[in-house]
Amino acid sequence: MIGLCFGLIVLAMAISVPLCALLIALGHRLGTFDSAGVAGQVKDRSRRVPNTGGVAIFWAIALPLAGALVVGNFRPEWLPNAASANVPYLVQKSWMAVVLLGCLLLLHLMGLVDDRRPLPPIPKLILMVAPALAAPLLTDTRLLTLVDPLVGGTWLSVLITAAWFLAITNAMNFLDNMDGLSAGIATIVSACLLVVTIDKQQWLLAACLCLVIGACAGFLVFNSPRRTGAKLFMGDGGSLVVGFLLAFVTVRVTYYDPGSAQSSRAHALLMPLVILAVPLYDLVVVTAVRLWNGKSPMVGDMNHASHRLVKRGVGKAGAVYLLWGVTLATGVAGLALAKADGVVAGLLGAAVLLLLALLAGFEYASPIPAPAASLLHAAPQTAPPSPAGAGNEGERAP
Repeated sequence: MIGLCFGLIVLAMAISVPLCALLIALGHRLGTFDSAGVAGQVKDRSRRVPNTGGVAIFWAIALPLAGALVVGNFRPEWLPNAASANVPYLVQKSWMAVVLLGCLLLLHLMGLVDDRRPLPPIPKLILMVAPALAAPLLTDTRLLTLVDPLVGGTWLSVLITAAWFLAITNAMNFLDNMDGLSAGIATIVSACLLVVTIDKQQWLLAACLCLVIGACAGFLVFNSPRRTGAKLFMGDGGSLVVGFLLAFVTVRVTYYDPGSAQSSRAHALLMPLVILAVPLYDLVVVTAVRLWNGKSPMVGDMNHASHRLVKRGVGKAGAVYLLWGVTLATGVAGLALAKADGVVAGLLGAAVLLLLALLAGFEYASPIPAPAASLLHAAPQTAPPSPAGAGNEGERAP
């Protein structure tokens, strides 16, 4: 089954790469470039790059998942033995997979609309609440179910889970502000979570993560940080899909089973927070900065971790690679957390917090180079709309 899961990475790449190439060609022909954003939004300089890469990411994930549902319900005779043995599991989880696909499709379509004509922040947030509530209500995918008896029902765990879905979905959307950043971090996070799902033999979740890895890796062929610049942007049509799927997996994974002698210790429950430390760090800091400056947290700007690193002279590619590296470090720490005893777990947690503190210290305490400093005092520019589609990659925070 492990080999079948890894085969899904190749399959997702085989869908993503040619679709990305097609979207680039169509994008220049149809002018599917980024828009100027909503009122008050500050974005990077315009680039004539299509922002429809999310289409390739979505279909590289959705097509294999839909195919698995067909296989699970019709059980064709030509199915290999390795897959045939897991057909009952596919049938058992088919409703959950259908709901997941429906949620991803809704977010994808909303993202595509937003990429063409930016939606106002509040209506966009309301639309995002629907799948965030559908997952816990329709598939019993909930966090902190232990609080249910204390509050007289599932309402609190449902709200907590919906808040987690919104946080992770938006965190990955926030990271879509520089070439290769969101897709690269999604790939690293998915790889770390994949280790956990394989260890727990949660094969549907492992398959979803393999599809994310393959879809994002295929997209990175055209979006990685390079001197010539990206040829394709992800857009909200991709970042929202990836963020929601990662949130779904982190809720469904079994980190700790108190009834099992083989189970990891209770502090393994903190594993998703550690693995997703960088996206959550950026989300919290950016939101706090916007509120501190009297701005809406739902209107994008250029105060993300990547932007602040660039202002400190790291360079765009350097900022992306640095954040990739920090994500890998926190991901490995999260994996180690599952097997660590109390003392080692505390040390791992302290190390992750120290790493984030050092990152924050570098972002805010380092002297800003003179050219960058002069830019900080310049009036922020919002890219003007262009019928020809002069586009740029800038996140549109919901």
